[in-house]
Amino acid sequence: MKVFTLVLTLLVCSYSFAQEKEDEKVKAVVLSLFEGMRTADSVMVRATFMDDAQMYTIATGKNGEPVIRRGSLQRFVTAVGTPHDKVWNEPIWDTEVRIDGHLAQVWTQYAFYLGNEFSHCGVDAFQLFKTSDGWKIFQIADTRKKEGCEVPEEVKEAYK
Repeated sequence: MKVFTLVLTLLVCSYSFAQEKEDEKVKAVVLSLFEGMRTADSVMVRATFMDDAQMYTIATGKNGEPVIRRGSLQRFVTAVGTPHDKVWNEPIWDTEVRIDGHLAQVWTQYAFYLGNEFSHCGVDAFQLFKTSDGWKIFQIADTRKKEGCEVPEEVKEAYK
């Protein structure tokens, strides 16, 4: 019985370690996207996506009603690589990673800064697929708001 318990414990620990390692691989793709945005490296950004990735933003329209807008991956990648005066910074926190086989989801709070100037905040929801080349983003949905943001103090301090 002791041997069975020991083997079972080792299997559970091995699975937990493997899952943790895979979580880090998934999160690394998201962090690579943000690093590419920060450094205006459109090649780095493009490498995080599948060719036919979809982008959506949920925001408040002019009449105060919620709206969903579909973005263009190509326009986004082009915008990242086009010279701009201010650095695009998107710190994240409270990140949750969930994985089932070749599907992963990352749900994270974020704030977006142009240089040191706060622009907006919200939630990023990424869906990734594990390809033979590793994890790739196939869909992003985000929310955007300018008020009611609960940005951690350490994030605010970093952009003062």
